[in-house]
Amino acid sequence: MSEPVIAVSNLTRRFGAKTALASVSLSVPRGAVHGLVGANGAGKTTLIKHILGLLRAESGSVRVFGLDPVEDPVGTLSRIGYLSEENDLPGWMRVDELLRYSRAFYSAWDDAYAEELRQMFALDAAAKIKNLSKGQKARAGLLVALAHRPELLVLDEPSSGLDPIVRRDILGAVIRTIADEGRTVLFSSHLLDEVEQVADHVTMISKGTIVLSAPLVTIKETHRVDGRVPSLDEIFIAHAGASAAPPPEV
Repeated sequence: MSEPVIAVSNLTRRFGAKTALASVSLSVPRGAVHGLVGANGAGKTTLIKHILGLLRAESGSVRVFGLDPVEDPVGTLSRIGYLSEENDLPGWMRVDELLRYSRAFYSAWDDAYAEELRQMFALDAAAKIKNLSKGQKARAGLLVALAHRPELLVLDEPSSGLDPIVRRDILGAVIRTIADEGRTVLFSSHLLDEVEQVADHVTMISKGTIVLSAPLVTIKETHRVDGRVPSLDEIFIAHAGASAAPPPEV
C-alpha cells in the first residue's frame, strides 16, 4: 500500500470562539479524484489552506507527500497545482506574459504543454487578463495550475458562478486526464451533483466535522433504498441535516 498523497490526522482549528475544524482526519490516495463537499462555511477552504501550508495545525498533523507543508513549503508547493474560486490573476498582464511569469516558479514547467492547453482553452495569447470573461479567467488559472504537470491538483470551488460549458471543461476531460496519468485531484465544491460526476471518493464535511468519507460506489450502495440510489444531496442531508446542506445551484 503506497503512502497517501494527503494525510490529515485529528486536525483541529479554531478562529476565536468558532471551531472551523474539529478533529478532522482525511487520507487521499495517489491517482484518485477526491471530492470534498459541504455548504459554504463548512470548513472546506480552511482544510485546504492547511494542506497548502497556509495555516499551521493547532493540533493534529498534516502531511502532503509525507512532508509537513508548513515546514517544507518548497518541497510541497512545487508539486501542487492550485485553483480557487477567487483565482486572483494579475489583470495588467497578457496571457502570454502570465505564462512566462508563472514559468519562473516551477522547475518542471512544460512550455509545449502550456501552449497545448492555451489552444485547448481558446485563450488569445495577446489578450489582457483584465479583459477576459470570468470563464476565460478560470481557464487561464487552470492552465497555470496544470502546465507544470503537478502530482496533486487542488481545486477549491473552481466552478462557482461559471456557466455549464466552462464547468464541463474543468470537471470533465481535464480532471479525468490528470487522474488517469496517476496524478491526484482534490476537488472541493458545494455543488454535489458536479462532484458526483467525477469523484472516485467523497468526503462530506459539515460545521467543521467529517460526517461521511468513503468511495463513491460504496456510498451509493450502502444508501440504496428499495433498489433506488439516492443523490449525493439526499445522502448529505441524511447525515448532516437539511440546515447544513449546500444550497441548490441557481
